[in-house]
Amino acid sequence: MEYVALTGISDLVMSELKNHQLRTIEIRTPQNFFTALNVDAGDTVFLTHTSIHDLTRGTTGLIAKVIKHQLSTHRTITGNDMFFEEHETMMIRLQLQTKGIARISKVLSSDVGKETRVVAEDMCFYEAR
Repeated sequence: MEYVALTGISDLVMSELKNHQLRTIEIRTPQNFFTALNVDAGDTVFLTHTSIHDLTRGTTGLIAKVIKHQLSTHRTITGNDMFFEEHETMMIRLQLQTKGIARISKVLSSDVGKETRVVAEDMCFYEAR
């Protein structure tokens, strides 16, 4: 099945997603941000701790359903008597419900600045090594 892929997810987050059925993650990295922009509630995504540059056939990860998708902007203003500096960042919050484990059979797109897409097959727990 074809999935949007979020890559470079920390081992701690991956472990939390494996152990709990529902978790919210924040997406701030540019590559995952571009990918997550096109995800809506109800879509299914593939998550892996592997970086986008190392994404290949055989890479394992989790399949999760997107329950909520929220885009937010944070603005910070700092300054003194001489100058003011404004900094604005955007992030996406995804509330995910873990569905299972999968292995990539084909990488469809992994270009920087574009949506990362893979074809992955569900795995039985005894196959997950």
